[in-house]
Amino acid sequence: MTNHSRRTILRGLAATAVATGFVLPRVSIGQAARIKLGLMLPYSGTYAALGRNIDEALRLAIAQQGGKLGGREVDYITLDDESDPPKGAERASKLVNGDQVDVLIGTVHSGVAAGMVKVAHDTGALLIIPNAGLEAATGALCGPNIFRTSFSNWQPAYAMGKVAAGRGWKRAVVISWDYAAGKESNGGFAEAFTADGGKIEKELYLPFPNVEFQPLLTEIASIKPDVVYAFFAGGGAVKFVRDYAAAGLPKTIPLVGPGFLTDGTLQAQGDAAQGLETTLHYADGLDLPRDKEFRAAFESAAKRDADVYAVQGYDTGQLLVAGLNGVKGDAGAKPALIEAWEKAEIDSPRGKFTLSKSHNPVQDIYLRKVAGLDNKYVSVAVKALADPARGCKMA
Repeated sequence: MTNHSRRTILRGLAATAVATGFVLPRVSIGQAARIKLGLMLPYSGTYAALGRNIDEALRLAIAQQGGKLGGREVDYITLDDESDPPKGAERASKLVNGDQVDVLIGTVHSGVAAGMVKVAHDTGALLIIPNAGLEAATGALCGPNIFRTSFSNWQPAYAMGKVAAGRGWKRAVVISWDYAAGKESNGGFAEAFTADGGKIEKELYLPFPNVEFQPLLTEIASIKPDVVYAFFAGGGAVKFVRDYAAAGLPKTIPLVGPGFLTDGTLQAQGDAAQGLETTLHYADGLDLPRDKEFRAAFESAAKRDADVYAVQGYDTGQLLVAGLNGVKGDAGAKPALIEAWEKAEIDSPRGKFTLSKSHNPVQDIYLRKVAGLDNKYVSVAVKALADPARGCKMA
């Protein structure tokens, strides 16, 4: 994107924000004016544990800066999105137009995130996505005011497709819930797997959050593929892994997936998860000083172990710190704040990363293997992997 077109977009963003009434008058920016963060996350249901880790780790990152952003105190306004896509835009609008938050933050479910992206486009609100891998958010629906600190669904899936093809496996079945995240993840795996000579024998889906897996497991057993790639998370991942093992399938058909299949779920999955291999932008045993510091701090604050969701929440906090310190707490200075975020290098527990032109992390994707209650680092599956950002006019 040219400098001229970029300036045009940013001027348009500012004009849109003023027209919609989103930007509060830039008067007192001192100690009396508090920054309002709107956290729209799943605080109940299948993804509740994920939302909780994102929330608490984000607050930890800001607490480590004295609880302030750019010298200003912070108010946290939370809203349970219930992982319900039809309500996504309405609830995001409540935070933006009703509560007038300075930055909208969310969410986990890609379907809900789509509604948040729409509100960000309509209002000019600043949006940071701390988990949802919805490809369009940094692809066809990208925008100067939309950032992501996690991953695109394509990234870990593409990496696992390369790993699987490198093992010499030729026939695969992919399985997930019938929603955007699952289909995009399966598509990323298939892209890499078929490019290296593999074939997708069958795509299997069931409605979210249905966990009646037995009919599909029976179908997998009849197909007898070389490998099964599965995208599930939270409570659904727990049940799928346990059911897959109970069916005796791991003995003849390896199960792989993106790291969400085993992240934050290992205690509940028990022996069924042992030996499972996944790919993700985080792993246990990375042996990075930054990761060790973060894990100790999160365990002390939250009284539980950190996982990838906590890392993503923490890095969302770090991005907020970098940008708002750069504009001295003036959240109304949107073009300058956006520029500060774009230039940020995040010293993450996952390893340092920068943001692409579409505002998605450019990051290493790791191959991990379950051992006990850890997703142990095995190797770098793909170095500095950038999402292709298909359809993004900023890229």
